[in-house]
Amino acid sequence: MRTRYRMERRALGGLVLTAVPGARIAVAQSLDRVSFHTNWRAQAEQGGYYQAVAAGIYRRYGIECELRQGGPQLDPVRLMLMGRVDMIMSNGFQALTYVRENVPALTIAAMMQKDPQVLMTHAGNGIGSFEDMRGKPILVGSGGRVTYWPFLKSRFGFTDAQVRPYTFNLQPFLLDRTAIQQGFLSSEPLSAIQAGATPRVFLIADAGYENYQTTIDLQRSFLDNRPDVVQRFVSASIEGWTQYMRGQDIAAANRLIIRDNPEMTEERIAYAIRVMNEAGIVISGDATTMGVGAMTDARWERFYHTMRDAGVYPPGLDVRRAYDLRFVNQRVGL
Repeated sequence: MRTRYRMERRALGGLVLTAVPGARIAVAQSLDRVSFHTNWRAQAEQGGYYQAVAAGIYRRYGIECELRQGGPQLDPVRLMLMGRVDMIMSNGFQALTYVRENVPALTIAAMMQKDPQVLMTHAGNGIGSFEDMRGKPILVGSGGRVTYWPFLKSRFGFTDAQVRPYTFNLQPFLLDRTAIQQGFLSSEPLSAIQAGATPRVFLIADAGYENYQTTIDLQRSFLDNRPDVVQRFVSASIEGWTQYMRGQDIAAANRLIIRDNPEMTEERIAYAIRVMNEAGIVISGDATTMGVGAMTDARWERFYHTMRDAGVYPPGLDVRRAYDLRFVNQRVGL
C-alpha cells in the first residue's frame, strides 16, 4: 500500500508528517530529500516538476525536492553517476546508451509520450511533408546528428550531404525562405513568429520516432536502496505534470520557472503549454489510459529496433535493462 501523508503544524512552528488516521502505513517524521536535475534552463517543458514543488505535491508525498536546472555547461548524467544528484531528466536514447555502455542507471518514468523535436520551414515554400525535404539543406545541431537524424535518413532517405550546422541562431532561417532547421515544438517556432515569420512545423514523433522524452533516470543503487522514495517521487511528479498540462492553478509554478530563468516569459510559457497540449506531447497514447509517465515494453522494443536498424545501436541489446515499469502505469492523476 502506498504511503499517504498529512502535514501537521506543531507548537514550536515546525512541520512534521503523520500518517492519515486509519491507514495501515508507517509514520514519517521527516521529509525524504531528493535532488532532481533537469537537462536545461527552467521552462514550461519542465513545468510538471515545478508544479509539484509549487503546489506542495512532493511534500504531500513526504518528499523535499531540490530541483536543479540544467544549462550548457552542465552534464546531469555525469553528476548522477558521481552521486552529486539523485535523479535526472533525460530521454530514451540515454537509457539505451546506459545499456550499451554497461552503465548502472535506468529510466523509471517518461513524462513526455512524444519527443517535441521538430523540423520547421517557412509556410508557402512548397515543403509540405518530410518527403519534400529529401535532398534539401537542413540545419541540424550536433546532438540531432546522432539521435533523430539517423531515423530521418532511414525513414525518408535523407543523406548526410543535406546537413548544415545549426548554431541555435535563428537568423539564417529568417533570411532564407527555403531554409529548413531543427527546433523544439514549444520554442523555435514561437521565436520565428515573434520575428515576423510564418513557420510550418513538422513533429518528428508523428513520423514514427518513438523516443520517450523528459524521463526520470537514476542509478540502480538508489532504486535498490530506496524503492519507496522512488515511487513517491514518481507519483508526485506525475500529479504535478497532470495538473500543469491541465492548467490547474499553475501560476505559482510559472513564477518559479521565471525566477530560475529570468529569460523566460509568461508568453513563452503559455505558448509552450498550448502547443504541447495540441500535439499530445505529454498526454497521448498510453498516457491517456495509464496516466502521465506511462511506458510499455512494446514501445521500448519498437524504438530500439528502429534505432538499431538505423545504425545507432548494436544488435542484441538487452532493452529491458534500460527501464523499470514498476513505478508508472498506475493511473495516477486520472
